[in-house]
Amino acid sequence: MEYAKLGRSGLNVSRLCLGTMNFGVDTDEKESFLIMDAASEAGINFFDTANIYGWGENSGRTEEIIGRWFKQGNGRRERTVLATKVYGDMHDDHDGPNREAGLSAYKIRRHLESSLKRLQTDHIELYQMHHVDRSVNWSELWRAFENAEAQGKIGYVGSSNFAGWDIAVAQGEAKARGHIGLVSEQHKYNLLCRLPELEVLPASQALGLGVIPWSPLDGGLLAGNHRRKDGGRRSGDAKRIDQHRKQLDAYAKFCDELGEPEDLVSLAWLLANPAVTAPIIGVRTLDQFKRSLRALEVKLGESELKRIDEIFPGPGGDAPRAYAW
Repeated sequence: MEYAKLGRSGLNVSRLCLGTMNFGVDTDEKESFLIMDAASEAGINFFDTANIYGWGENSGRTEEIIGRWFKQGNGRRERTVLATKVYGDMHDDHDGPNREAGLSAYKIRRHLESSLKRLQTDHIELYQMHHVDRSVNWSELWRAFENAEAQGKIGYVGSSNFAGWDIAVAQGEAKARGHIGLVSEQHKYNLLCRLPELEVLPASQALGLGVIPWSPLDGGLLAGNHRRKDGGRRSGDAKRIDQHRKQLDAYAKFCDELGEPEDLVSLAWLLANPAVTAPIIGVRTLDQFKRSLRALEVKLGESELKRIDEIFPGPGGDAPRAYAW
């Protein structure tokens, strides 16, 4: 396994991050345990989840599964860099008018305590804001996170789905307080979604955040789903396949020439970007997980990266040079 520092922090995380969004939804607890055991044995120490996973009335179920896996002992918790998120509606009527999605010192404190209980741990290495809440002052947010850090309940703070502007504001406010600020940004980034290259990636690199791409295969479109007779497993996939058919066919041909499957090349492309710390592999089965591990062995040279750029053109460069000079 390969490891990298998470942003400007001193924390070492595996270059592949295990995503758990399917645990308790498409993946039962037994299979989830097998996947987490295999990940730990392979050296993946970076697990990502969120308090809302399980979804709707079952929000929190994924964290509970991870907590029961930790409870088995044998160093499982100690070997794991645990990341979870706060923001969503947890369907807890006790929250009253504060139940709705968003962030506040009140909500961060309550939801952190609930996550710790479900995860059966006393601390979380990386506590992430699942979305930005521009209605809340950053002084309130940083004070809430600082209190949690002082209590030993969280190690670092991360963001998810933030714009480059939001990252800059957050880091500016943190610096004024003498705080390290955000150490990571979790963002949708893949060959079919390269807009983050314009603002989010350069802002993250400049301000000390490691980028953790989610949906690295764009729901399977970059894993060869367009070659299947039934297309993708999700509604709407057929429409998107038709929209990108020419690119996907060209990409399939390139991968065939390379002698590597599309999903592993897609992950390798992300790993080749110096802004990227670890793409999230959100597998549903143990076999899918084992297959994903080989992405670390796929190395793309300049000619391969250039060919991929020709198939999936980016937004035209980094900000602001792409549109202001």
